Amino acid sequence: MAKLINLKINGKPVTVPEGTVIVDAAKTVGIDIPVFCYHPKMEPVGMCRQCLVEIGRPQIDRATGQPVLDENGQPKLQFGPKLETSCTTPVSEGMVVITDSPKAQAGQKEILELLLTSHPLDCPVCDKGGECPLQNLTMKFGPKESRFLFDEKHHAEKHVPLGDLIFLDRERCIQCARCIRFQSDIAGEPVLGFYQRGRHTDIVTFSDPGFDSVFSGNTTDICPVGALTTADFRFGARPWELKQAASVCSQCPVGCNLTFNVRREVKAGGGYVIKRAMPRQNEQVNEIWMCDKGRFAGYQYTEADSRLKLDPAELDQALSRAAAKLTESASDTVFLAGGRLSNEDFYNLKQFAAKLGAKAWLYTQHGGGEYTTAYGLAAGSNLGDLGKGDTVLVVASDLYNEAPIWHLRLKAAAKRGATVIVANARATKLDEYARFVIRYSYGDEVETVKGLPNKEKIGEAIKNANNLIIFYGSDGLGLARTTALAQACVELLSSYPVSQLTAQPENRSTGQPDNRITENPNNGLIGVWSTPNQQGALEMGFMPYPDLAAELKDKTVYILAADPAGDDPALAEALKAAKTVIAQDILETETTKLADVVLPAAAYTEREGTFTSGERRVQRYYPAVPARPGTKADFALIAELAKKCGFDLEGRSPLLVMNQIAASEPAFRGISYAKLAEVTEQWPIIGRSDLFYGGTGYENKQGLGVVLESNVSRRLTVQSQETLDSKLRPKEDELLAVPITKLYDNGTTVAPAKLLEGHIARFDGVFVHPATAEKYGLLIGGQAAVSLNGVSYPAKVLADDSISTGVVLIPRSFGIPIKEPAAVILTAITEAQEA
Repeated sequence: MAKLINLKINGKPVTVPEGTVIVDAAKTVGIDIPVFCYHPKMEPVGMCRQCLVEIGRPQIDRATGQPVLDENGQPKLQFGPKLETSCTTPVSEGMVVITDSPKAQAGQKEILELLLTSHPLDCPVCDKGGECPLQNLTMKFGPKESRFLFDEKHHAEKHVPLGDLIFLDRERCIQCARCIRFQSDIAGEPVLGFYQRGRHTDIVTFSDPGFDSVFSGNTTDICPVGALTTADFRFGARPWELKQAASVCSQCPVGCNLTFNVRREVKAGGGYVIKRAMPRQNEQVNEIWMCDKGRFAGYQYTEADSRLKLDPAELDQALSRAAAKLTESASDTVFLAGGRLSNEDFYNLKQFAAKLGAKAWLYTQHGGGEYTTAYGLAAGSNLGDLGKGDTVLVVASDLYNEAPIWHLRLKAAAKRGATVIVANARATKLDEYARFVIRYSYGDEVETVKGLPNKEKIGEAIKNANNLIIFYGSDGLGLARTTALAQACVELLSSYPVSQLTAQPENRSTGQPDNRITENPNNGLIGVWSTPNQQGALEMGFMPYPDLAAELKDKTVYILAADPAGDDPALAEALKAAKTVIAQDILETETTKLADVVLPAAAYTEREGTFTSGERRVQRYYPAVPARPGTKADFALIAELAKKCGFDLEGRSPLLVMNQIAASEPAFRGISYAKLAEVTEQWPIIGRSDLFYGGTGYENKQGLGVVLESNVSRRLTVQSQETLDSKLRPKEDELLAVPITKLYDNGTTVAPAKLLEGHIARFDGVFVHPATAEKYGLLIGGQAAVSLNGVSYPAKVLADDSISTGVVLIPRSFGIPIKEPAAVILTAITEAQEA
């Protein structure tokens, strides 16, 4: 534990850990010191000088090394002749700080006056107006009038695109370098920098394409002026017009906390529309950050033109038709659900299937969920606590593309001293921050994990770890191989029981002592799923079926939040051969097009519910806008359908459904909406009236979520599985095609985001090594025919020199239906053939 330091700020006694800078120490007792360049998530640089204060330190006797005392026995203080920057000055014992003396206020006032000499009078039209730190600090600390003439102000170019998502107004920039430092120090992508000197200093982008970072939107949140704005919100609304709705991102398994800003608009017929998505602080999940996919695609699909809807009479008729088919088929029904459903939806679906005696499956190609439910993280886990002595293994996963905030958090853990081990068949961005990087051939991932204990230094890092967390993904893998990989990871976890098992003192339900044994936090297995709530489905017993096409044929199939027909031609044929297809979704898909009955669901932005993140944290989200006419929440549609089949399910409120979940699902014991809404004080303090300190992210008032309890009784006996051919070697004229995930894909929930069209297009193709392209006469940027399972698909040829020459990477959700490694043939398509 850090040594505690005692000091006084404006007469208030303050006790903080050694190393704390004055501006943070003041914050702990409610004293605001104005800042621009300083941000509590970044190292101080002292550039703007706005935080000037008077500092007195005890005089020290050089002979004894002890403080010199006055006639009252108190240490004599010595104030420096100059003001000092409180953001770069650590506290010291006995220090006295004065932030509001005439001298300090004069210094702060002069800095503001200096900044305003170069700042435009844009306040009436500036997007930052109403949440602008410069505006607020000028009103509080600044001069009442300027000594400079208007025509002496600096003029520079406005509306400069740093990329297609972020715009710069150069004359508003105050050169605080927050954006530059965020990109360099936190994101690890130094794509911004200063150019020229003096009043002509500008922010420029060094990347091509411009501002090439998946975290760019965060710079607009921490910019203390209106210099940086997002393409989706620029001139879109004023902050005081907006209402806030707390939510959870639905794009990946991280579960980032966010806030939707909404307002009524004429173009929506007077209805509410979402204007922007902003980060909501949760230091245990996403801190105060979010990725650009969550920001620019997180809700746009819910407003797509392809939204499904029916009028009330049509919806009732559709439910009646579906109920008749389900009653007729009964136990011969197959339920198939995707991971965007909420916990409440999955529970009602599970109950409905049980009452019919039907089978219910999870639609996914990422297996191993039986291991993440039994060996997942326990209550109290927080990636932000990982540091020296802890070990994290990331295998078969490109976290930067699959779960960007986890990438950031592991990067930060490595900086704090944690040992990060990355094992993959190709290079990923996390390699730069890993202590150990292991390359294997596709197909060797299981043997690689099993062999880690035999690698001297890596084995020691695992064996001697205080805590051990393993992330496993599906990079280049299908259902069977991810399941085998999860098993290998569990064997590794079990071989080195780094987490001590702790007896619980009492049973939460009875208050009596019991003998339950639980696992300590920050140890376990995390699946890097492709959907926000696959873990929730797994916790309730939903599992994928290995031969889905055979399972669907000649059956009545009820599909929710999934598009198997659009993903796989074999599944499309299987559905065409089904007796009846009932599809429930929010958007029109290939599956809804061939369905006999279509049920329109409300989007998650229009309802309340909960998701369970990959870290097993249950989090609550709230409605941002009203549900569209002719749609209902999935759990409510399921309940109405069940009622027409003669069964009673809870369909009135998701809160009531969660009460049933907590009572009947062991993993969710103790969970309630009230508990999920609980908050505690977080550091740093964000989202209050002091936007100059942490930016325009939102304070969390609606709940930090709860990690599910882990119980050793859920441990599995690791079963031997069928042996997989580890050597995936195509014939001489073939290449090994493997499925990978790109952050910006052409999937149902991303494609409608018009701002990301250019980013999506960058990954619309197949990736080969340049030497492979040359060998097969392929032109980088040109077209090729990809022959897979006897079907030819056209695709652009893209280069990746980090992969082997015998491999072709095929991104998921771009039209080539590859579920697992397969042999393909690439053939160049000439311009004449294209024509």
